[in-house]
Amino acid sequence: MASPSATRVTRRRQRSVRVTTAVGLVVLAALVVAGAAFSGSWLVVTVAAGLGVLLGAAATRITHTELVASRVEAARDRATQAAAYNVLADERSAEHATHLADVQARIAEKEHALDELELALSLSQRRAATSTRKRNAEGRRAAGLQARVGEAEERAAAAQLRVVELEQEVLALRAELDTVTAAWHAAEHQRRHA
Repeated sequence: MASPSATRVTRRRQRSVRVTTAVGLVVLAALVVAGAAFSGSWLVVTVAAGLGVLLGAAATRITHTELVASRVEAARDRATQAAAYNVLADERSAEHATHLADVQARIAEKEHALDELELALSLSQRRAATSTRKRNAEGRRAAGLQARVGEAEERAAAAQLRVVELEQEVLALRAELDTVTAAWHAAEHQRRHA
C-alpha cells in the first residue's frame, strides 16, 4: 500500500497521550465493572461501580485538559497567522505607496516637459510669424536684395521645420502622458479593489 501524501500526514493531528490514557481508563473501568458483575458479589459490584465512576471522571478531566490545550494551541496559531498577514499587508501598502509616488513623479516630470515644449512651440511660432513678417517687409522694401530674401526664407523654413518637430514631440509626450496617467489610474483602481 502506498504511503499517504505529505500534506495528509502534516494536516492530521496525532492522537495525544492524554486522550489515549483517558480511553485506557474508560476501558479499564468497563473491565472492572464487567469482572465485578460476573463475580456476583454485591460489595465487589458496588466497589467496582464506584471505581468505574472515579476512572470515568478522571478520563473526562484528562480529555477536558487536552481539549483546552488544543484550543489554546489553535488560538496561538491563528494569532501567528494574523500577525504574518498584518506584516504582509503593511509591506504591500508600502510597495503601493512607493509605486504611487513613482508614478506621480513621472507624471509631474512629463507634464513639466510638456509645458516646456508648449512654451518652445509658442516661441517658435512667434519667431516663424516674425520671420514671415520680416520677409514680407523686406521683399516690399528691397526687391533688389534677393540674397537677404533667400536667407530669410531659409530661416523661416527652418523655423517651420522646428515647429513641426516640436508639434510631433508634443503629440508624442501627450500620448506618453496619457499612457502613464492610464497606468496610474489602473493601479489606483486595482489598489482600491484589492
